[in-house]
Amino acid sequence: MIAKAKAAANAIRRHEPISEIHDRLCCILPPQTGVSLRTGTGLKWRKLVAEFRRAVVFQQLAARNGYILFARMKVSVVIPAAGLGTRMASVPGGKTAKPAASKQFLELDGVPLLVHTLRQFAKSSEVNEIIVALRQPEIEPFRARLAKDAPEVLKRNPKFVEGGEHRQQSVANGLAAISASADDVVLVHDAVRPFVNETMIHEVIAAARKYGAAIAAVPAVDTVKQVERTADGALIKTTIPREKVVMAQTPQGFRYQILKKAFDEAAADGFVGTDEASLVERSGQQVAVVMGSARNIKITTPADLELAAFYMNH
Repeated sequence: MIAKAKAAANAIRRHEPISEIHDRLCCILPPQTGVSLRTGTGLKWRKLVAEFRRAVVFQQLAARNGYILFARMKVSVVIPAAGLGTRMASVPGGKTAKPAASKQFLELDGVPLLVHTLRQFAKSSEVNEIIVALRQPEIEPFRARLAKDAPEVLKRNPKFVEGGEHRQQSVANGLAAISASADDVVLVHDAVRPFVNETMIHEVIAAARKYGAAIAAVPAVDTVKQVERTADGALIKTTIPREKVVMAQTPQGFRYQILKKAFDEAAADGFVGTDEASLVERSGQQVAVVMGSARNIKITTPADLELAAFYMNH
């Protein structure tokens, strides 16, 4: 009976087209059946229910044990990768040093940073959709590079959208490419944080579902000073207690409706924030914090690249 149920579910999966809309369903059989069947993504609710009703094996299981249909929450991740990386002026190389490529395309262990980052999300079973914002001339060359270095990422059918003049516009363009319901989750992650891990991704998703908005962050270890800028430099105004400070990282996760509202309000007011959480805070939404990692570095300088090479090999 269970084998027939699995075969029926697989048959439905093979014959139904996969779309990018968010009506995703699961069929969970009670524990005594010893099996959990997932139909995958993109199946229409009415058509799936009709298929189940027509499948005798499911009717038999329903009569004997009962089953439950429920919609899965979609998780999309937006990777803004259209920046020029001006702080990465050059990479070490002595007299032969040349101006660096955009930092997301700098290589770590022979593979671009952006590819390393995408691999982490591609292997997460919780992520349904990956959107990458790039400068238009870089999209096709990068797609070819993915085919060479990370075909497993291409198997996830990532979407490529044109990035904007700054990060906020790139993320906005990524959001515009998402078809989501209000409570679906959107993650935003820096293209040059390749050491994010599945645990961190899971915890940010879980917190975003629970609280509506969440970021990964680490406690401040240095003493933090608030200063006033002057023509001659800066003057300390006060010392901020470290226990009240965290250092924000990514991924940052939000319910779709909350993030979309924050972006719409920022665009209407001409406000540009330093990260997505700053826009959501401005919109009046509280943002939860989950523990990040000291290894989850953002690679923006040649020194960061050297540290990343160390992490890669240790």
